[in-house]
Amino acid sequence: MVTFFSTIPGALILLLVGFVFLIKGADFFVEGASAVAKKLHVPALVIGMTIVAMGTSLPELSVSVTASIAGSNQLAIGNVVGSNIFNLMVVLGSCALFSALDVADDTIKKDFPFSVGCVIALVAMGLIGHSVGHIDGIILLVAFAYFLYSMLKAAKKSRKEAAENDEEAEIVDIPVWRCIVYIIGGAVAIKFGGDWVVSSCSTLALKFGMSETLVGLTIVALGTSLPELVTSVVAARKNELDMAIGNVVGSNVFNVLLILGTAAAISPMNYLTVNAIDAFILIAFSAIVWIICAKKKKLTRPHGILMLALYVAYLIYIIIRDGGVA
Repeated sequence: MVTFFSTIPGALILLLVGFVFLIKGADFFVEGASAVAKKLHVPALVIGMTIVAMGTSLPELSVSVTASIAGSNQLAIGNVVGSNIFNLMVVLGSCALFSALDVADDTIKKDFPFSVGCVIALVAMGLIGHSVGHIDGIILLVAFAYFLYSMLKAAKKSRKEAAENDEEAEIVDIPVWRCIVYIIGGAVAIKFGGDWVVSSCSTLALKFGMSETLVGLTIVALGTSLPELVTSVVAARKNELDMAIGNVVGSNVFNVLLILGTAAAISPMNYLTVNAIDAFILIAFSAIVWIICAKKKKLTRPHGILMLALYVAYLIYIIIRDGGVA
């Protein structure tokens, strides 16, 4: 059925509206989340790795769970690994272009290694049984529960230290109810904005002769990670740098543990050779960023340019590998 939005003018309008929803949704989402963090004495990094990461991972979760219920989740692993590569190299790299990102010791010593460990565990599961099955999914979900527990424990510790030191929260004029509206409303706007951008870009690409395979590898992959990209860049521009880093690290953990864990618990996923290759590339990229962070304690503009260049090289590789022809 041909609709107005499947035409070039309709797709352009939908693209514009989608970007407006994404940008304004991310603006409100970050505003509400940062206000909650200040009111509750919770570090912005913890908020970024939990509330913000969960909100920006909604598209991946929705797509993967829907595919699992339909019994067609063979590509779920590739989509998650590809999204994590995008988050790490493009989202963090783009943020570093706007402002130098100071990386906390806990992020270097705990959060980053845990994120990489999740990918290594996924590779091990896949290589052992050539699939990620029900038991693997349950293990991933248990690890996710531990991750949430550790984040809540860190938040509780931070609040206790603030109380003991008689620290007063930074004055935040936004009332609690409005913070909640900002967070929920922002997440909804981000979700629909991302959907509309993906849909309109896919329509335009196919109208101009790009293959469906190439569209899937590029535009759709970009679209599902747009919430992370826009939210982190907005956070960086608002000087909520810890939230920007936490969003990326948290989203990558959510993608592997929660999304793949849920998908595998519903329906086993085949683990293909190409999945292992992409996972090893993700581990290699993670090692590069990890080493930079450990040595420099920050990500600067030259690092951001390097990360974006590496992603472009990876993009060229997957286009050549998959032919770009439907």
